[in-house]
Amino acid sequence: MSDNLCMATTKRKTRIPAASVAATVRKRIEAGGERTWRLTDFQGMPFTAVAQSLSRLSRQGVLQRLGKGLYYKSRPTAFGPSKPNPSSVRSLSLPGRGVFPSGGAAANLLGFTTQNPARVEVATDGLSLPRLIVGQETVIHTRRPTSWRGISETDAALLDFLRSRGESSELSAEETIAKLLSYVGEAGRFGRLLAIADSEPPRVRAMFGAIGQQLGKPARKLAELRKGLNPLSRFEFGILAALEYAAQWQAKERRTREIV
Repeated sequence: MSDNLCMATTKRKTRIPAASVAATVRKRIEAGGERTWRLTDFQGMPFTAVAQSLSRLSRQGVLQRLGKGLYYKSRPTAFGPSKPNPSSVRSLSLPGRGVFPSGGAAANLLGFTTQNPARVEVATDGLSLPRLIVGQETVIHTRRPTSWRGISETDAALLDFLRSRGESSELSAEETIAKLLSYVGEAGRFGRLLAIADSEPPRVRAMFGAIGQQLGKPARKLAELRKGLNPLSRFEFGILAALEYAAQWQAKERRTREIV
């Protein structure tokens, strides 16, 4: 038997049956729990067979197709199937761009709400994100500071929560403030966020200053936050106007809901 014929015979013998590929793909996905899946997660297996298996599982409702070659395995919750977590999206390869939790996703991560938003929200320091990666329905907030790349996901979520004036919180104003103070009061966090505060909008620096003052942070550090704040400006704090020193940090007067 010639060498070429031997090689061809060996290849035929080692070819993985499509049924075996499908079974292996399904087993891995079911064992993997809630997460995103891509074709590259099945290295060493026939590309076409894996693609067909993922597509079939999507049609069967086992996976949700987010984009070309990108799928999501949900978990059941009291409000229906879970939505893709920004943490899993952030872990994907997106050279030159950071991806951070935003909106309801940030509030959920921090425990200000237990609701899974109907549409996933993410933020990026770039001008856009590829829809084939993050999904067609994802809400993308762009132009976040590049300084966010050097902080933790929790720190980024806190800054996003301040940017949105805490509007995604389902807690009372007092409970929201207490939880926010607990987060910012953790060892080292105030200093980390203060170091990049210059890249935040004035209203965020003002809110952060009110938080720092309520936590008893040194006056010299609070003075850094006042730099660049126009003393004639007034900022909408939303629910965070309940901070003890909000007025001293130029918060607009808090509006109360009218009961009809």
